[in-house]
Formats: sequence, structure tokens, C-alpha cells
Amino acid sequence: MTIVERISTLVRANINDLIDRAEDPEKVIKQLLMDMHSQLVQAKTQVAAAIADEKLLYERFQDNQAQAADWQHKAELAVEKGEDELAREALTRRTGFQQSADGFKSQYDAQAQQVEVLKGALAQLEAKIEEAETKKNLLIARSRRAQAETEIRTTLSGLDESGALASFERMEQKVDEQEARAAALGEMESVSVDQRFTALETGEQVERELTALKAKKAIESPQAPAALTAG
Repeated sequence: MTIVERISTLVRANINDLIDRAEDPEKVIKQLLMDMHSQLVQAKTQVAAAIADEKLLYERFQDNQAQAADWQHKAELAVEKGEDELAREALTRRTGFQQSADGFKSQYDAQAQQVEVLKGALAQLEAKIEEAETKKNLLIARSRRAQAETEIRTTLSGLDESGALASFERMEQKVDEQEARAAALGEMESVSVDQRFTALETGEQVERELTALKAKKAIESPQAPAALTAG
């Protein structure tokens, strides 16, 4: 797999799919980011090597082009001096250096295009890693919240299955019954006290009426014999 394919594969990686399939999303997220950073280092190293090759090709192109120009100048000088044999030799060498220069120029152009592609892929990878870093804390928080909710619901389900909640509810009902009995006893005691006071008040009323009745009779009793005697 070439560096471009490797970077493209990383760019296309879907972190959400990995999280959905993971048993422990937090570990997967951290491991994924570590792998992406590791791949990023490798990608940067290879891109740097490609850039170095590009510069080397350009230097060789320039060197051979300079050599070709120099031998062209020597050929012209030999012609001026009437040295045709030297001129032929210079032109031959000029041609060789020019061909090498043209070859290096062609390789340099291809390498320069490849370097631009690599730089673009590397920029995409860096953007993807930055996006993943931004999502990391949010995704971990969501994962922890979901895990906590799962544990709570599992605990509640366990309580329901064990009957602990039902037992607690029955105990609550018993406490309610105890409170109701205590309240009833309190009401009964209050009624008893009220009845006693009512009885006392009734007794006093009866005594007052009895006293009044005796007084009335005492007033009426002496007059009765006097009336009989007069008759």
C-alpha cells in the first residue's frame, strides 16, 4: 500500500462506526487516536522523504543543465579557434549532459506532482485527527453516561427480580397501618376524655335540677296543711 493509499484509508476511517461496534468505546477512541497519530508521524516522514527526493532531482537537473551549457560554450569556443575535433567532443558531451538534464527534469516534474498529492493527503489526515480530538471528550462523556445509565437500570432490574423493592413496599404498607392504628387510638382516647367531661357536665346539670326541684317542693309543702285546716 502506497503512502497515498494509507493516508486515504485513514481519512475514510469512520470513528462512529468503530464506537458502535466497540464494547469499550473509551478505550477504542484513545487507541484509534494513538494509531492515527502514529500513522501521521509515518506519513510525515515519507512525505519529507518525497520532498527530499524532489529537491535532489531538481539539483541534479540544474547540475546537468549547467554542465550542458558549459560544454555548449566550450564547443563554441573550439569552433572560434578552428578546433573542430574539440568542438565535436564538446558537443557530444553537451548532448549527454542535456539528455541527463532533460531526464532529471521529467523525473522532477513527476515527483513535484506526487509531493503535492502527498501534501494534500497529509493535510486531510491532520484535519481528520483534529476533528477526532475535538470529538474525543464528547464521545467519551456520552459513553460514560450511557454506561452509568445501563448500570443503574441493571441494578433496578435486579432489585425487581430479587423482590427487594416489593418487600420494601410491603414494609411501607405495614408502617402506614401502624400509623393508622396509632392515630385511631389517639382519636379513641380523645373521644373517651370528651365523654367523661360530657358525663361530668351532665351530672352537674342533673344535680342542679334536683336541687331546684327540692327547693320548689320545700316551698310548696308547708302551705298545704294550712289550707286543709282552714277548710
